[in-house]
Amino acid sequence: MADGLNLMLYGMGTVFIFLTLLVVCTNVMSALIIRFYKEPSFETLAPVDSSSRDSRTIAIIEAAIAEHRKSN
Repeated sequence: MADGLNLMLYGMGTVFIFLTLLVVCTNVMSALIIRFYKEPSFETLAPVDSSSRDSRTIAIIEAAIAEHRKSN
């Protein structure tokens, strides 16, 4: 009985330490990402002509539909 209790405490302690270490590492990585890799603002992005984007999107959708119909 004592050996079973000892094994249970050892196993649960190992899992607890691993999960605690995982949470700490995840928080550190998140802080580093937020600090060094900021998202670009909308002002820095190149403007996209909406008419060319729309026609390109329509062409892609039409090609996908044609490919789907061809495979059936």
